[in-house]
Amino acid sequence: MNSIQRILHRPFFIKLLNWEYWSFTSVYLLIYPVWILLCLRARSFFFFAASNPTIKNGGFLCESKKDIISIIPPQYHPLTAFFSIPANGDIVLRDLRRAGLQFPLIGKPNMGGRGRGVKVLRDEQDVRNYARTAYLDFHIQEFVPWKNEAGIFYVRYPGEEKGRITGIVGKEFLSVTGDGKHTILQLLQQNKRALMYLRSLQKIHGERMNLVLPAGEKMIVSPFGNHARGSKFIDESHLADEALNNVIDSICKQIPEFYFGRLDIRYDTWEAMKQGRNFSIIEVNGAGAEPTHIYDPGHSIFFAWKEIIRHWIMLNRISRMNHKKGHRYLSWREGIAMFREDREWSRKLAAMTE
Repeated sequence: MNSIQRILHRPFFIKLLNWEYWSFTSVYLLIYPVWILLCLRARSFFFFAASNPTIKNGGFLCESKKDIISIIPPQYHPLTAFFSIPANGDIVLRDLRRAGLQFPLIGKPNMGGRGRGVKVLRDEQDVRNYARTAYLDFHIQEFVPWKNEAGIFYVRYPGEEKGRITGIVGKEFLSVTGDGKHTILQLLQQNKRALMYLRSLQKIHGERMNLVLPAGEKMIVSPFGNHARGSKFIDESHLADEALNNVIDSICKQIPEFYFGRLDIRYDTWEAMKQGRNFSIIEVNGAGAEPTHIYDPGHSIFFAWKEIIRHWIMLNRISRMNHKKGHRYLSWREGIAMFREDREWSRKLAAMTE
């Protein structure tokens, strides 16, 4: 590696030259005027609340995962148990056993996003630690065995008989492949994407980072399908054929008054999922969902802006249509309170992620 390559391999330059690592504000700042125009058209800065009437705030911010799971047909989501803080680890373990949940498990805050506060729980001590350090109500979910994950964005206008898929993102978990010589840490240091998440990976794996994997052995170092946790996002929107659209449309129409959002799905094979088999919806995101296929490294920031604005326009139209049917927007006071609440949740989520 020459001197220029070494410079470009530093996190600062990786972030500078790859917009997918930019901050939320940096990505959205220049297109905020479009959002303002849409607010003026709806005559409300908080029009999005009417987009999915059965979800708090339309699923834009501060929605409860517990409430959302309760409206998803149970055959489509993992077995889940919910807990309020303060939580006693032994009581949590007792309730998990009663619910039939077995290790490994996934712990998630009841409010959150971008993978914050999400942890793999491999044994009873992990559960006790998670319950003890939880700053928010949380839920513990069975670890879905399927190895693949995708985010499928769905839109249906009120009154329409059939909705449509508007984007698909495939998720490639961050991993390393051993060569029998270098440690996991050394292999990660050679990977530009891994460098952006190295500190959090060191916290997760600790001394395991010094292990040398046998040649050819692959290890997933971050099993979370979140861009903020190291997954590579790949635009697979071209796979939205009629068969898949029918499956997703059928599911979404079983969620009461769900018109706009993204389903994060674990699945076995693409063909099985198109037949409605061997998959599980691990999360449903509403009005605040991003069309995450924009984060494909092959896409420019201009493509991202186009797709974000396209989805904003659909969100605005859906919300205005629902508003005419009697579903309300948030008042100014309610909207400001929502953002304040989200700021407080974000502070607590940051503490859970540390």
